[in-house]
Order: sequence, then C-alpha cells, then structure tokens
Amino acid sequence: MKYLLMIYGNQEKWDSIPAESWPEEIAKQDAFNRKYQQTGELIGAYGLADAAAAKLVRRADGAPAVTDGPYLETKEYMASFYLLDCESEQRAYEIAADMPWAHLEPVEVWPVLHEAPADL
Repeated sequence: MKYLLMIYGNQEKWDSIPAESWPEEIAKQDAFNRKYQQTGELIGAYGLADAAAAKLVRRADGAPAVTDGPYLETKEYMASFYLLDCESEQRAYEIAADMPWAHLEPVEVWPVLHEAPADL
C-alpha cells in the first residue's frame, strides 16, 4: 500500500532555525531518507519551493492560463512530501513518527487510493 506523508512549514519557521544548525538538520533528514530508501519503503522525497514561487494554472481557450498563487488562507503551506510503499497503515505511521522534527510538528499521512498504470 502506498502512503503520502506531508510536511507543512512557512518562511518564518525556516528563518527561526539558526544558520549554524542547518547542516545538522539536513544531515538528519538525509539519514532518514537513506534509512527508508534502503528498506525499499521510501519511493521518493520532495522538497517544495516557498509558496511565493507557486502558480495557479487553469485552461482558457485550450491554453494554460497561469496566475500568481496560491492565495493561502493559512500561514503554513505544504513544504515537502514523501511517497511510501509499505506493508500497512501502522507501518506508515511508524515511519512518519520517525521523521526528524515529528516530535515538534505533525506529519500528515494519506493513503494513496490508486495510481495510473506505468505503461500509459
């Protein structure tokens, strides 16, 4: 079964981390990623740009219509996501709880209901 883990943040939170702490924090995340890549449970880990870089895309007259956005009504936004393939929901919870900073910030766990066939 596949699960999506979502991590939320904001620029204020990132700015509150002392610059000298970043290498250690990145090393913790890299160790987490390696650990679960080696078990075969981590399919991918993706960090997202600041929300100010995101755009909204609609179709207008058959072409992309791109505007600034999203216009968030919350101070936090999705900062990164992880895709897992593990044996059970309980295992997904265990991996989420092992995420660096999970003792400070929650990790959302979403079951993935279906995916497009690989041969499309």
